[in-house]
Amino acid sequence: MPSLNDWLGKLQVGTVSLPIAAGLLLMMYPVLAKVRYEDLGRTSHDGVSDARFFGVSLFLSWIVGPAFMFALAWLLLADQPAYRTGVIIVGLARCIAMVLIWNDIARGDRERAAVLVVFNALFQVVAYSLLGYFYLSVLPGWLGLDTQGFQPGIWEIARTVLIFLGIPLTAGFLTRRIGLKRRGREWYESRFIPRIAPITLYGLLFTIVLLFAIQGDKITSRPLDVARIALPLLAYFAVMWVAGFATGRLLRLPYAQTASLAFTVASNDFELAIAVAVGVFGASSGQALAGVVGPLIEVPVLVGLVYVALWLARRLAWPQPAAVVPVEPRSEPVTSILD
Repeated sequence: MPSLNDWLGKLQVGTVSLPIAAGLLLMMYPVLAKVRYEDLGRTSHDGVSDARFFGVSLFLSWIVGPAFMFALAWLLLADQPAYRTGVIIVGLARCIAMVLIWNDIARGDRERAAVLVVFNALFQVVAYSLLGYFYLSVLPGWLGLDTQGFQPGIWEIARTVLIFLGIPLTAGFLTRRIGLKRRGREWYESRFIPRIAPITLYGLLFTIVLLFAIQGDKITSRPLDVARIALPLLAYFAVMWVAGFATGRLLRLPYAQTASLAFTVASNDFELAIAVAVGVFGASSGQALAGVVGPLIEVPVLVGLVYVALWLARRLAWPQPAAVVPVEPRSEPVTSILD
């Protein structure tokens, strides 16, 4: 559709296309309305050290993860500054939605995963722009790396995060708070959430289809570029999951906490990554293309790792905390991972 860019150009504020912005906001609102904010600071006492669990998870997520993605991006995409920047943007966005899906299917610890999701959502509003500025502008300068002009300002990133994470986060929090207060948890989680949940899928598909339509000529003429973007992402998700799972085993955590740790540190908030790439660099940029490739790699990889986790749950011996039932894989089929 050669005329698509002209049409989007008429519906654009700065570098942001309004139709894509609408898709991004619709994509993020339902999952943020599903987050259990009331669980922040409320964890179970089942014999597992909360300080140890959360400390390791936050260290792997916010220190090791971004640094590892930065290294992969510069190692594998040193000659592609736009793609490299987009991949780093993906690595900086910690998962606040899909990790709950992987955690539930893999029979991880729901309470601890929910607390981590709430913390990551709130922390990203404050810290994402600082981390983005550090890894995209400051650290390359310290290491003497040539960024070839791809050094976004801290305000550019902060503004995008405030719009595309702050607005749906506030809306999701208020929706949940008012819904629970007026109608109760049973109505909210069994009736309201299922009604709005499909909006996430529609917003995601609309955004990805539109972005791929804009990038269509680039994708069809340079398919190897897409493969090169996929390589560091694939390595990142696999290595981070193995690191999280191995750390859980070394700390002798029960299976549920080990699975939660592994999927939390391996998952990324691709909605925010796409929003930042589009908001700062534009929908037709290489950074936006890297952001869109992110979920296309993350989803099948982590679905596969769910099966690996369930297999390891059966094959390995696990310490059991008090009042915890031994882990067994689900017998019923999973109909939709996005519900």
